[in-house]
Amino acid sequence: MAIKIYAFGGGQMVEAMLRAALKKGIIKAETTGVTDISADRVNYLTDTYHFQASQQPDWTAITAADLVILGVRPQDDWQQIMKELVNHDYAKDVLSIIAGVTVKQLASQADRFAITRIIPNTLTDVAMGYSGVVKNDRANQTVIEEFLNSFGKVDYIDESLLDVFTGYGVAGPNYIYNFLISFTNAGVLAGMPRQQANKLALENLRAAAAFVEQSGKHPAELLDINNSAGGVGITAQHELDKSSFSAGIENAVLAAVNRTKELGKQNKGD
Repeated sequence: MAIKIYAFGGGQMVEAMLRAALKKGIIKAETTGVTDISADRVNYLTDTYHFQASQQPDWTAITAADLVILGVRPQDDWQQIMKELVNHDYAKDVLSIIAGVTVKQLASQADRFAITRIIPNTLTDVAMGYSGVVKNDRANQTVIEEFLNSFGKVDYIDESLLDVFTGYGVAGPNYIYNFLISFTNAGVLAGMPRQQANKLALENLRAAAAFVEQSGKHPAELLDINNSAGGVGITAQHELDKSSFSAGIENAVLAAVNRTKELGKQNKGD
């Protein structure tokens, strides 16, 4: 049976999540409602996906929903939404993607709420990548996971790690894209046509990741297998060891995590 969902906010992240769930048959357009302040956004979601979108909340649909998504901005009046849910006796699950607003803050509006907070992955269209998830004891894990698994995997983490998860895990594809660009450019620099270089880079990335997972070996062990004495692999490894390759990735992740923390403080008005 399809999950009935109602979303407050119809931005790109909510759209991506609902699009993947619709594709997997986890939700149906006729039982998926969205409220957004933008008329253009409402028209787009209605015309593109046939969701039941409007600029004003449909409380009949909301109270019938299995899951309410809070997809508004941190500076929006999410507290009022929670109060209205209480006033209309909504008693099922609330899923929040509001940056910087904790489970405790959300639950402070009413102790009875079943609350899950997530940091969604950005690979929803291929249903891969992990979403960072924090929930209280009332959350219906079965319903939540059925929805979240439609656009990726679920990683339950301590709420204190959400900033790290954002800067490292959610931003993770950015680091991989940069590697692919650099690796492809290296092939072109060495004389290979770009299309072929890109094809080989992508296949090497897929195959290496699959081999690490399948073999259960640490990547360092696999490097030892590939790097014969005086050979091509160890020569390339020597150049990588002399470069700032590893530090560049590490510094990028730390900068992304720090920026996530800064944005969280701004959203809280600190």
